[in-house]
Amino acid sequence: MTMRKLKRGRVTHTTRAYFGRAAASRGVTLIEILIVLAIVGLIAGGVAVVAVPKYAEAQKKQAQIDARTIHPAAEKYRVDHPGDQCPTVELLREKKELSQASKITDPWDTPYKILCGEEDVAVLSMGPDKKENTADDIRIPENAGAGDKK
Repeated sequence: MTMRKLKRGRVTHTTRAYFGRAAASRGVTLIEILIVLAIVGLIAGGVAVVAVPKYAEAQKKQAQIDARTIHPAAEKYRVDHPGDQCPTVELLREKKELSQASKITDPWDTPYKILCGEEDVAVLSMGPDKKENTADDIRIPENAGAGDKK
């Protein structure tokens, strides 16, 4: 590339090649990297705002599904063994009332609790706080009383 070509204002192939190499060889600046990281952070934050509540809701629904699976097995065990104590989920699995593939812990990794009354059986997940008799407990059936505790 010569200076004469630049002075005339003509952009030639050699001029474009020269400036293209100069731009490519300078690399990426720190500001450009920070802008990209800020944009990625904003996108990740937006996804987290939407995903975290959906995940918590999915955990509660999964606990209800698991408890509804355990409840009939617990009722059947009480009918088949009228004089026995209230069963545990471990006992139901051991006696093959529940399959080995059945979940016996809730999504918060607490074992499901089976509560037996005189006439009814309830399955309880203690919920995200892992404390019994709080507002976030999941009980199947929902209207069942506390009954005799396990």
